[in-house]
Amino acid sequence: MSALAPITVVLVHRNSVESLSLTLNAFRAQTVATQLLIVDNGSDGVVESSLRSLVEPDTLLAMGRNLGFGPGANVGLRRWLRESAGEWCAIAPHDAIPEPDTLEKILDAVKDRPFVGLVSADVGEPGRPIIEPFLGPIDAPATGTGGFEIADYPHGTLMLVRRRCIEEVGIFDERYFAYCEEAELALRAAAAGWQSGIVRHAMVHNPSISISVERIAYLQHRNTLLMLREHFGRWNAWFRIGMALIQLSIGTVYPPARGLNWSPAGRLKGIRDYILGRYGPPARDVGGD
Repeated sequence: MSALAPITVVLVHRNSVESLSLTLNAFRAQTVATQLLIVDNGSDGVVESSLRSLVEPDTLLAMGRNLGFGPGANVGLRRWLRESAGEWCAIAPHDAIPEPDTLEKILDAVKDRPFVGLVSADVGEPGRPIIEPFLGPIDAPATGTGGFEIADYPHGTLMLVRRRCIEEVGIFDERYFAYCEEAELALRAAAAGWQSGIVRHAMVHNPSISISVERIAYLQHRNTLLMLREHFGRWNAWFRIGMALIQLSIGTVYPPARGLNWSPAGRLKGIRDYILGRYGPPARDVGGD
């Protein structure tokens, strides 16, 4: 691949310097040049002190509180839009580990696709991310075996956004805090004529879960309902609520939940706060950090 300007990588971090150190090394080892921005979402004092010894001062954006993944990423995106000239910006959490050629494979796959606005690495799952109007984000069978594959939204573990797309449709909706924000952004992008997709075999690994199962369930359900209502209509959201209540009553989850969001308390609290119109950071009674 020919030499390019460094690609900006926004890493959203909270209270995990060891994981971030591995992630920083993985992005520094990419076969394309990178420029790293670390958004620290209010890490504990000792953790923040260790973090400051790990990165250059001008690459650390310390927020002082937990903004959430989407709002934290927005801090880095705004700086990229304001101060950098690159066409693409990568976004990842502090525990995403790309293989050395991941960014190069993604950039190669989209270089002749001017209408792709959002694209992600391959997280190793066989399904293709789609958004079902009555269910929300789910997996569908893959349509290809390699290279770029159109999807309704990119995986948030490592995604790239094109400057012209973001300038046209905006950045992440900060009401979502975390989970579903990439799907909601993809819906806005699609409405403006942009495509989303994933690049098969451009691998990224995400070996840990950094928040509690209850919070995952809460955020996934609350945010899915918000997204369905705003992009497909109120009846779609009420249908999803009805399905969730039936699932809770018989002890099942809708595929491909894989058990990660199986928390009855988290699901019910997410439905409650959707109905009450409470968005942003999780409610105080939602367990975990």
